[in-house]
Amino acid sequence: MVIARKVFTLDEFTIQQLRNFHNATGELSGLLRDIGLAAKRVNVEVNKAGLADILGEAGIMNVQGEEVKKLDLFANNQFTGVLQHGISCAGIASEEWDDFIAFDDDASRQSKYVCLFDPLDGSSNIDVNVSVGTIFSVYRRLTEKGTSVNLDDFLQPGIRQVAAGYIVYGSSTVLVYATRRGVNGFTLDPSIGEFCLSHSDIKCPAGGKIYSVNHGNFYRFDKKVQRAIKKYQCCTAQQGGPYTLRYIGSMVSDIHRNLLKGGIFMYPPTRDMPHGKLRLQYECNPFAFITEVAGGLATNGHQRILDIVPTALHERSALFIGSSNMMEEWK
Repeated sequence: MVIARKVFTLDEFTIQQLRNFHNATGELSGLLRDIGLAAKRVNVEVNKAGLADILGEAGIMNVQGEEVKKLDLFANNQFTGVLQHGISCAGIASEEWDDFIAFDDDASRQSKYVCLFDPLDGSSNIDVNVSVGTIFSVYRRLTEKGTSVNLDDFLQPGIRQVAAGYIVYGSSTVLVYATRRGVNGFTLDPSIGEFCLSHSDIKCPAGGKIYSVNHGNFYRFDKKVQRAIKKYQCCTAQQGGPYTLRYIGSMVSDIHRNLLKGGIFMYPPTRDMPHGKLRLQYECNPFAFITEVAGGLATNGHQRILDIVPTALHERSALFIGSSNMMEEWK
């Protein structure tokens, strides 16, 4: 009997991909499924946040000196717990912590991978019901299997990522992840509680009509950035325009839209933050990896993001990322 099916769940898709590699251990597939499980748990709380005592401030500051939202803490705990109780991750680093965590049980020390994540990007939007998201990246550890991971395992350049992805908690919940084989998106079907393949082999359009930037910082940007923004504002149809400003203030949502429709997202340095504000390891590297696999580009305005060798877990960076044709002046 042949059963005709057009929809793959996340589990089915990762298992199918596993069959293409005869020497694969299945650890990466297991890690991605663990991340999917944590995302489902966070999604439940995001959807009922207005009805539960989970909105608002938690009364503590994270390592960045920012007020931690209650839902930030919940998301951080969910991803930490799922990855720690799995067998596919040797250690994790979170934007919410000062330092990384090494999992010291026997099974975890045998794992090949470490994971870095921003548990809830855009959390300043939680209280006003705007889309938020999770960002993650996966690296193959440098230390020997059977030992505990150390800081070097987490301070690798983005080009060494083996996988990266994000989850958007919005009108629908979408998980997008990339390996070197491609970028695929999965939408959560609440009727069965499974992520189902909805965006197969995502390619970022070479051109676009959208630019995303916090225009309120215009006079804090350098002259080159100001000129670029004015160009987008004034371009005629003959010059490739007109362009449209779209800026949600939730990085996951902005980049997700531009990845699918084409566009450029800019988070330039300012006078107050001359090295940029975004976190290289938790935000810039994962999105740069995803976007480049999909055919786009990502730089800090001077250097390819994926080539930067980090020197600290919470290093900051500027970011220009998006469609290849719109990225010409930022290469």
